Amino acid sequence: MITKLNVASLFVLDKNEALEFYVGMLGLEKGNDVRQGDYRWLTVRVPGETGTEISLEQPGAPLHDEATAEQLRELIAKGALNGLVLNTDDVRGLYESLKARGFTDFTQEPADHFYGTDMGLRDPSGNAIRILQQ
Repeated sequence: MITKLNVASLFVLDKNEALEFYVGMLGLEKGNDVRQGDYRWLTVRVPGETGTEISLEQPGAPLHDEATAEQLRELIAKGALNGLVLNTDDVRGLYESLKARGFTDFTQEPADHFYGTDMGLRDPSGNAIRILQQ
């Protein structure tokens, strides 16, 4: 029986840039940062959480051949792949904080919906992120 989700992967174009964004801008913390040969296993997670981590994966070897990797890079840059939904206890405060630190790639300002208040933004690779306050 499966008991929990451990790691979910998100494709990014540059692992260092993604790490800086998710940790430096959004406030997540670095989880694992391990190298095995040319491969780098890099994860981020909600601070203090020991549960689910997000693996920041770049298209390419050893996961993909170069033709597939190039197709994925094009889709990532278009924002056409899966994104994330993160929770916060103050979406409007986070929005103002991100704006004050110079972040501009919002796709939606905070808006009220039947399920809560959320906002949209894109990471440096183009991935869609929703941040929800329930």
